[in-house]
Amino acid sequence: MTPEHAPSSGPAGSGQGMSRLNPAAMPVADAARVLTRLGGKPVTEAMLRADIDAGAPTNADGSVNLVHYAAWLVKEMSAGGD
Repeated sequence: MTPEHAPSSGPAGSGQGMSRLNPAAMPVADAARVLTRLGGKPVTEAMLRADIDAGAPTNADGSVNLVHYAAWLVKEMSAGGD
């Protein structure tokens, strides 16, 4: 596994050495890496934090649900926001 594919270090959700990425609850850094890999354009943690500051939804623990984030982006684009 290459470093950009590895989940961020932290508590393992299942108690087994390595946690799996959960698209419904991704740490911001992991979400940035996944979006960069999938979208083909760089997405930084700072970019995601700016969106969060602008109203993008997060879970109670600060993680990002990629489906909710994508829906927020579509809503912002349709409203003429950046």
